[in-house]
Amino acid sequence: MSSRIGVCMLLTLLFFQNCFVSALTNGSDASALQALKSDWSRFPESWKGSDPCGTNWVGITCSNDRIVSISLGNINLEGKLSADISALAELQILDLTSNPKLSGPLPPNIGNLKKLNTLNLMGCGFSGQIPESIGSLEQLTTLSLNSNKFSGTIPASIGRLSKLFWFDIADNQIEGTVPVSNGTSSPGLDMLLETKHFHFGNNKLSGDIPEKLFTSNMTLIHVLFDGNQFTGKIPNSLSLVKTLTVLRLDRNRLTGDIPSSLNNLTNLYELYLANNRFTGSLPNLTSLTSLYTLDVSNNQLTFSSIPSWISSLRSLSTLRMEGIQLEGSIPIFLFSPILLQTVVLKRNQLNATLDFGANYSNQLEFVDLQNNEITNYKPAVNKRIQVILADNPLCQEEGNQQNDYCKAIQYNTSFSTPEIKCSHCGQGKEPSPACHCVYPITGILTFRSPSFSGFSNNTNFIILQKGIADFFKNFSNQVDSVAIRNIRETATDHQLLIDLLVFPLGKETFTEMGMDSVISAFSTHTYKPPPIFGPYIFKANQYIPFSGIMKQVTHTQLIKLGLKLVSYNSFSVFFFFFAMHVGGGSKSANTGIIIGAVVGAAVLLLFLTIAGIYALRQKKRAERAAANWNKSKSSIDAPQLMGAKAFTFEELRKCTDNFSKANDVGGGGYGQVYKGILPSGQLLAIKRAQLGSSQGELEFKTEIELLSRVHHKNVVRLLGFCFDRTEQMLVYEYIPNGSLTDSLSGKSGIILDWTRRLKIALGSGKGLAYLHELADPPIIHRDIKSNNILLDESLTAKVADFGLSKLVGDPEKIHVTTQVKGTMGYLDPEYYMTNQLTEKSDVYGFGVVMLELLTGKSPIDGGKYVVREVKTKMDKSRNLYDLQELLDTKIIASSENLNGFEKYVDLALSCVEDEGVRRPSMGDVVKEIENIMQLAGLKPNLDSATSSRTYEEVSKGSSDPYGK
Repeated sequence: MSSRIGVCMLLTLLFFQNCFVSALTNGSDASALQALKSDWSRFPESWKGSDPCGTNWVGITCSNDRIVSISLGNINLEGKLSADISALAELQILDLTSNPKLSGPLPPNIGNLKKLNTLNLMGCGFSGQIPESIGSLEQLTTLSLNSNKFSGTIPASIGRLSKLFWFDIADNQIEGTVPVSNGTSSPGLDMLLETKHFHFGNNKLSGDIPEKLFTSNMTLIHVLFDGNQFTGKIPNSLSLVKTLTVLRLDRNRLTGDIPSSLNNLTNLYELYLANNRFTGSLPNLTSLTSLYTLDVSNNQLTFSSIPSWISSLRSLSTLRMEGIQLEGSIPIFLFSPILLQTVVLKRNQLNATLDFGANYSNQLEFVDLQNNEITNYKPAVNKRIQVILADNPLCQEEGNQQNDYCKAIQYNTSFSTPEIKCSHCGQGKEPSPACHCVYPITGILTFRSPSFSGFSNNTNFIILQKGIADFFKNFSNQVDSVAIRNIRETATDHQLLIDLLVFPLGKETFTEMGMDSVISAFSTHTYKPPPIFGPYIFKANQYIPFSGIMKQVTHTQLIKLGLKLVSYNSFSVFFFFFAMHVGGGSKSANTGIIIGAVVGAAVLLLFLTIAGIYALRQKKRAERAAANWNKSKSSIDAPQLMGAKAFTFEELRKCTDNFSKANDVGGGGYGQVYKGILPSGQLLAIKRAQLGSSQGELEFKTEIELLSRVHHKNVVRLLGFCFDRTEQMLVYEYIPNGSLTDSLSGKSGIILDWTRRLKIALGSGKGLAYLHELADPPIIHRDIKSNNILLDESLTAKVADFGLSKLVGDPEKIHVTTQVKGTMGYLDPEYYMTNQLTEKSDVYGFGVVMLELLTGKSPIDGGKYVVREVKTKMDKSRNLYDLQELLDTKIIASSENLNGFEKYVDLALSCVEDEGVRRPSMGDVVKEIENIMQLAGLKPNLDSATSSRTYEEVSKGSSDPYGK
């Protein structure tokens, strides 16, 4: 009897708990995260209570009461990844980097996280087969499973991840062959046309590298297959991937000739073919003029002399041709490439004299000719080069044996930036630049394929250290400085290892949030090193301060006895077991039941009270927002909110470090934009109007109301506003790559080739088409220009700045305005002349942006108007309409072809027709750009900067066609 009552009481508590516990967090999300927590014996100290969004659980980011990100890098988590995580239906980011005590297999149902775009588990202890269901994560762009203990094979289903950009499974125990599609139902990695990175090194992959794996439609830049057990020949199809910059096939069991077709990979920087079983002769690779590193060591090539074409590789920095049966003399031209630093030719049959001549590279540092047949040596003039000639006849002569070049010494590859001269700290602490004893984040930066090998020139490493420090000054307000130490090169795979220390700002230790922001910058590759350092990973060491503040829950796990649902609420657990314990004996059964019932009723009443208070607070919150607006004595009515939050001035002051210069990311006539970070870790962009701003109260209110009602991946998202202390601030999602203007001008450092420009045109066009045709009510932007198109981390275009926008209320969509507003150069001439505003005014501005994408210049530059210049210059009878003189030179330099160019120009000019009635609608513009992309060899439905469907498909049958 007592057991039944106890169970009933438990079910009652669970029912009301599910109804009322999650004050700010969706109930199913809160339950899933509690289940995840219950499977971890170590978790963050801040993970308390039952409301992750409302109580700011570290590493948890929420949007509209749903959990969208879990980012917990290097905070000493311990346990397994619960299958309950699949219930987080809105989760977009799962980043558990550098938590080696997270172990066990990945849950088979992880594929249910349909909105996941980032899965980063680098440096954990996960094991077992990679689940086949990962192939169901259709939005995935980053898949980093490297440095774990995964075994089994590569799931063929990964071939379905059409948006995948980064694919890293290196440093595991994965075996079997590389899966390719069979042309019918079975997918394969040959389908990954948008993927840039295949990082598969140091596994147990075997069999032939499939001929079908590579196609001309691929956009791969890194193929790292080193340290596996591949056999057979290098597939000729590899030469079709013209975008390749790094190719590592070293340390396998590959056979046959090295194919001459590799000469087609003209963008290649790094070519590693060492330690295989290649035969035949070394092919002529004259066309690889960008090559920095060539390593063909330890293969069974036929006897040959040093090839003369080596001298034509003007970018060559490192040449390794150890043990490939070279013979004959060493030609002087071998040392002539101007960037040459390292030459390793040991264990060959080279003879005669080593002579550098007069035209050797000024960069040359190290030449290793051990175990050859050298009989004479003429040292370089006015240049100290470390030369090793041990085990040559020259060094067997009595007078030469004591010379340094006859000693089999190793090349010194160690370097450190100057250490800070402070007193010893002890206890695991390090002195900061200000000589404060602090706990820095430490770990190893591993560069998998650097484009240099010289270490005597410290410039590269000084630039690296400064670059990392400058990055964190702009990225995080919690980092003081960085140091790099003990730089060395691994002997077998020639990777570059660097000990990195990141010091906290103004504190002895990093917070958990600060730690996560640092680790995340590396794990998501937000930090980008100088190009010569190549692809990298950062493996952090365990952070000492966190080892004592993580919550131990082993006892709780024992108590729960499988009742995982009960553990979602600590009150339920306590009172349930209290009642069962008190009511367990026969004499005290009734007393226990009564006590349990009374306590349960009290808890239920408490939950009902909390729920009521929360509902009341939500109502008053909206009322306070309106009251704060009215207190400002504004003549404009308070905005009608559709989900945006009213921030206080103090909240925004704190998250921007008092609007510090370090967080100032730009500005204009309205004021400045600041980067901010909430306690939850969410990044913000805060537009703060200044006195005299060109944006008045009406524009301020307009932008709040418009942006709070639109939800589309190509429209910047408004998170809230502040109208406190006479301040006008708008709070947006943070868009890291700035405006399109920044990229076209070169300010951002991003190179936009032809295909990227097409994707940006498509993305911004879709955002504008949504506003015109699918928003309710429709919206005319009224200030379309490149400065109002922002680019996120994947260069997805987002339309921004709605201060001048207007709602479309009547069916004719024509509005007579008393004052023409917009930006000169983008302004519709018909609107300017008639004061009649329609959505075709936006189409005109968009056409100017399309031409701006072609020329890279402002629409009015040096008194010349881009629309007039294109119309005057173009000749449709000639190639590219004879517009080469007007084109941005970066398009031609970075693009293999300009397919679709003429149709693009035709479309842009149709958008800038003088009469609005002759311009296409934005829906038609989007369809035509999709057609142009297909001519350029792109697939709009695979474009990472757009939805997974074409505009035409979504406009037919969905009320929310853009995937939101």
